[in-house]
Amino acid sequence: MPRFLMRFVVIALAAILTLTAKAQAPDNKPLPEEYINCRPYLLDEMQRLSKVRVVIPLGGIAFRSYLAARKLLGWKNPQPPPVFGHGAETVLDDSVLMICSYHPSQQNTQTGRLTETMLDGVFHRAQQWILQQSTR
Repeated sequence: MPRFLMRFVVIALAAILTLTAKAQAPDNKPLPEEYINCRPYLLDEMQRLSKVRVVIPLGGIAFRSYLAARKLLGWKNPQPPPVFGHGAETVLDDSVLMICSYHPSQQNTQTGRLTETMLDGVFHRAQQWILQQSTR
């Protein structure tokens, strides 16, 4: 298999998109009960995905929800807790790389807080990590 095609296959097999709240909230501000109602689905998905190598929380809400879900599952979180910021990286205890990104909302993209180049950079870094892990 050509190397460029192998990279694509590795990324395709290693990627999944999930949500911490499964419905669009008014004013893009989900209520706490929406997370509570959707949490069982997130926990189920996380338990089923045993070969995750990279997690990219899109926004602070996803970042906090992911770490909270790990705690509920009894998985170790770093101490002190990582700080959210675009491009911030943390290698978790189970060798999963968490790369934070601002949420690609209309507000963030139209104001330039998050650019296409910035988001591409996060996914390029994820690709690098997955390829590094696949050769070990």
